[in-house]
Amino acid sequence: MSPGVEAALGVLLRTARETATARRLAGDAETALLQSVVDAAATLFEAEASSIALFETDPDRLEFRVAGGDQGDAVVGLSVAPTHGIVGYVFSTGQPIALSDVLADPRFDRSTAEKTGYVPRSIAAVPLVDAGATVGVLQVLDKHGEESFSLKDMDLLAVFARQAAAAIEAARVGRDAERLLRGALVSIAGEALDQTDLDALVSAAANELDRDDDDPFWRLVDRVAQLRTTSDADLELVEEILEVVSRHRSHRQGRYGRRPR
Repeated sequence: MSPGVEAALGVLLRTARETATARRLAGDAETALLQSVVDAAATLFEAEASSIALFETDPDRLEFRVAGGDQGDAVVGLSVAPTHGIVGYVFSTGQPIALSDVLADPRFDRSTAEKTGYVPRSIAAVPLVDAGATVGVLQVLDKHGEESFSLKDMDLLAVFARQAAAAIEAARVGRDAERLLRGALVSIAGEALDQTDLDALVSAAANELDRDDDDPFWRLVDRVAQLRTTSDADLELVEEILEVVSRHRSHRQGRYGRRPR
């Protein structure tokens, strides 16, 4: 392996570890961002409910991931076929839709609505588009004080959909890190790497993403993530402890020489 490829692999390994650490510290950032979108949509439109359904495979389905509004929570976790109901129509066609009387529309899936305990009167729904492909649907139910959703409402809802799609894209990049690593190595090394070497290098880098929860490093990362809601006094105590550990480690290295890693 050439020195250039070795240097590139070292960078990728460090990047993989740093990416995995950041994801661990951030928690489920995708769900948190999507939740903020539906909460904001429900507030802005003064709606009874809002929700985001994302496309999942094995089997193919639209799964309601997050919801907002007083009537939204019960839909979370439910799934429908990707061509079923209003949400399936918007997903499969990629077309936004606004209905003032959903019960009069044959596409409306009343059975799923009844499972949530709330049957809406009106719906506005827009597709979530990531890299040219529809990946989910954002919908808002029953705007207070209005029987239907206006064109301006649909334009605003499309803005929320773009924010949700951006959150999904960011999470997808993290999930597809192994594919990105493989592409980066191929770009750098070209024909200098055969398939066996490439598989071995990608596997080595991916090991930094497939964390061993029993590894002391990842246990420490988890503890740091938990400290995000800790009081200032407790954080100061943790800082003092880490400072003591750091001084102790420096003293041991100075006394016995740096240990091989």
